[in-house]
Formats: sequence, structure tokens, C-alpha cells
Amino acid sequence: MKCKRTPIVADVYEYTIDSHLEDGWEPFSDVVTKGWIVTDRLLRVTRDSGLVVVPYITHKRGRTFIEEGDYVIIDADGTKHVCGADKIFKRYEKIED
Repeated sequence: MKCKRTPIVADVYEYTIDSHLEDGWEPFSDVVTKGWIVTDRLLRVTRDSGLVVVPYITHKRGRTFIEEGDYVIIDADGTKHVCGADKIFKRYEKIED
């Protein structure tokens, strides 16, 4: 769906595993041991090998890990952001489907 955040127009997608909007995957064990973030709501996928991984997007400030119910925003210049379902439509106004 298209949404508008003044003055930026961006594409906003609810993230699902099948959407392939992530830039990569990080092993969950690395996220827990190398990061200082709350991991309770992180989206986790178990690979066939048994490795549990977490999807993320990359931006100029580093990586943002995707949580359950998050949206991925892609600005007109291709920059990606992640926004929670609780904030997305407070920040972006839907302009078309």
C-alpha cells in the first residue's frame, strides 16, 4: 500500500516471511549474545539445519531487526525503515491501496 509521511512518499508493506523485504538474516544466538536489544518479539525462523535466524534491514545507522507485526517502509530513494504496527499509521497516511 502507498502511504505518505510529510514530505516523503513511501511504499509501506506489512512484513511477512514470504515478502522477502529483509536485507539479510542473523543467527538468533548472535542477536542475543552480541546485542543490547529486547528479543522477546523478534521474528524467528528455524532453518532446515536447525539454525534459528532473525530477519533485518540495513540502513545508514546499521541494522534493524524485524519484530512480529512490523512494517517495512521503502522511501522513493530506496532507503528502508522498520516501523511497528502500533505507530505506522500515526506516521504515515494511506493514500492508495
